Amino acid sequence: MEKRLQSLEKRILTEAAETPAIVYEMKRQVESFREKLESVEHLSWLGLFKDISEGTHKPSPFYHKRTLRKTREECEHVRQKFLQMSSLEVSEEVRQYLKTPTFDNWQWEDAEIMVLLQVMYTDLDFISTFNIELDVLQQFLYEVYRRYNNIPFHNFKHCFCVTQMMYGLIWLTDLRSKIDSIDLLIMLTSAVCHDLDHTGYNNAYQINARTELALRYNDISPLENHHCAVAFEILEKSESNIFRNLPTEQYKRIREGIIKFILATDMTRHTEILNKFKAILPVFDFSSKDHRDMLMMIMIKVSDISNEARPMDVAEPWLDCLLQEFFNQSDMEKLEGLPVTPFMDRDKVTKPSSQTGFIRYVLFPLFIELANLFPCLEQHIIDPVRKALDYYTEMEKQNRAQSDKVVKPSTSKEPEAHPEPGGTTKPVNL
Repeated sequence: MEKRLQSLEKRILTEAAETPAIVYEMKRQVESFREKLESVEHLSWLGLFKDISEGTHKPSPFYHKRTLRKTREECEHVRQKFLQMSSLEVSEEVRQYLKTPTFDNWQWEDAEIMVLLQVMYTDLDFISTFNIELDVLQQFLYEVYRRYNNIPFHNFKHCFCVTQMMYGLIWLTDLRSKIDSIDLLIMLTSAVCHDLDHTGYNNAYQINARTELALRYNDISPLENHHCAVAFEILEKSESNIFRNLPTEQYKRIREGIIKFILATDMTRHTEILNKFKAILPVFDFSSKDHRDMLMMIMIKVSDISNEARPMDVAEPWLDCLLQEFFNQSDMEKLEGLPVTPFMDRDKVTKPSSQTGFIRYVLFPLFIELANLFPCLEQHIIDPVRKALDYYTEMEKQNRAQSDKVVKPSTSKEPEAHPEPGGTTKPVNL
């Protein structure tokens, strides 16, 4: 068949002087189909179904070739490395780098990331201020690591990126001089715990599929409620409860704050929270608890979706990870006959199209309001996002131009019909 196709292509080239655009388009479609066959886990669009075993551990998206939950051996290996490294002195250069939005998470392994999280708690003076024993902090960080799953985006590295951005914002805005240490502790710990035990399927899927989480939380922010519950499961154990030496009133304040700020990361509440913050901005008062709470909700939201504020070589791989997770969800939705989330559909979404609208209508309005309160953030989070928008806008133009070029009809004349034996004529067909 390949030889026959090559022969026909040569024939067309000889007779038409150039390869018609339709041939390139057909090749593109074949390549796209081949790629889809190789990369899509659930072939529901082809009328086929892959076996999904109902074992204890639901398989993660197949491209990981790993279980959704981390294995005991995997966790123990990382834990031992973390404990061996935790006593080492982290250089001043790394400590300063950790305070910047340009920090590159891809250069660090999980055990090293746990050491860096320990540094954050240390350098914000939480260890001494809240009487946190080092071994308890280490056990807490290990339990957090263990409860993030092997999924493309909402994993332990994402937890670190969100926490690191929060940490950087605290230093860049000199927030330590403006709010209490206990609020800073709440902010950092909320960031650490904000996506615990995420399985890679968003709230819309949970609700439409009537999952256990959706049933348990009555369709109200099922994921965020679950993240909070897992966080306090960890904190209920004395050996990993970093708040165990605090008075009951302080613990209650911390629990209330962590729940409030993790629930604020539900994007269905985005407009509501942003509008409330915009309303108080002209009269913002750091002495008002309501105002401080709104600010902290905005800061965890900014940190949660801050990848585009990072250098492009750090941010773009995160977009690839996010699209993997999105596409896996839409494949599952098609397989199960559920409503397909439009911005996750691999047949409709492209890399640049997924970002240009998100940056214009979600990132910019949010980041700009925070920068209105802290003008020093303009260069750190607004300028990089503006560059990211230009980058993806240009990519979208190039994709569109390439697509137009492929589907544009050939201007060359149609190949002439050629006599067949017996005097009849027959055009060349592929």
